[in-house]
Amino acid sequence: MPAPRTPRRRIDIDAGRAAVHAWRGSAREPDLHAPEAATARDAAPAIDRATLATAVRFTLEELASRAPGNSLEVRVPPFGATQCIEGPVHRRGTPPAVVEMTSEVWLALATGRLAWADAVAVGDVDASGERSDLSALLPLIAE
Repeated sequence: MPAPRTPRRRIDIDAGRAAVHAWRGSAREPDLHAPEAATARDAAPAIDRATLATAVRFTLEELASRAPGNSLEVRVPPFGATQCIEGPVHRRGTPPAVVEMTSEVWLALATGRLAWADAVAVGDVDASGERSDLSALLPLIAE
């Protein structure tokens, strides 16, 4: 089996890092499930949809570059999806392993504000398939 190729980046690295930084400033509460989280998020400056989309897409690209392959699809609707992790090649239909979550959960995982096991335990991550555990790859961007 040939080695998986690293996907080409579409998001400029500096623009992606800036978008993640802006998201961090808008989501100050590290525990998304604490009752005071809503108050902290209400007090934080709002992030615009384009910046949020850029942060999500950049971190998905980062995941794919660190774990190239096609055996797992990570979905963060409505902003993006990527295929990653070596294994059986997926060409059509639903891949053998799928992970799906909201943009807030994905960015919290990608930046280390939320642990994979905690997100799965409370049902914030819908993961199926044998290669769907991303805990060894997260966080992607340390705080």
